Amino acid sequence: MIEVRFHGRGGQGAVTSAELMAQTAVSRGSYAQAFPSFGPERRGAPVTAFLRISDKPIRVREKVYEPDVVVVLDPTVMDVTKVDAGLKADGTILVNTHKSAGEIRKTYGFKQKIAVLDAMSIALEILKVPITNTVMLGLFSKVLDQATPNDVREPFIERFGPDLAAKNQAAFEKAYSLSKLEA
Repeated sequence: MIEVRFHGRGGQGAVTSAELMAQTAVSRGSYAQAFPSFGPERRGAPVTAFLRISDKPIRVREKVYEPDVVVVLDPTVMDVTKVDAGLKADGTILVNTHKSAGEIRKTYGFKQKIAVLDAMSIALEILKVPITNTVMLGLFSKVLDQATPNDVREPFIERFGPDLAAKNQAAFEKAYSLSKLEA
């Protein structure tokens, strides 16, 4: 089983990210669950969402405390939240940033593998809005081999409708093509 924690801010799509990857995993024949951490969130406040994907039924029904992967949709969250809390020693951190993995490691002291992507630039270029969730799913899918661009096509259409799905598909594909894990 792979356990994932998404960190973002209200309105950026952290919950949608988890739901889309769960739907994609189920369509590929896996078991999955996705859910947010509810509280007094509002637009712009830090938000956490969780995802589990497994080839066996998932029996656990609690937050992800020791994730395999942490996805950071908004790098400013790292200044107010310890995003690597509980992250497994062999885990992976995926960060939306224009900085290098080395700069992120030095600034935050992360010990795990890191993959970075300037998802904001891709989102603004293709989606014309500062919402990075489907862009970061491209990074997640490529680095962790969780989905291909074709795998997310139907979940995107179901979630966004054909027109918006096409833009999100293009953003996902660009991120997917540019993504790689720090060596």
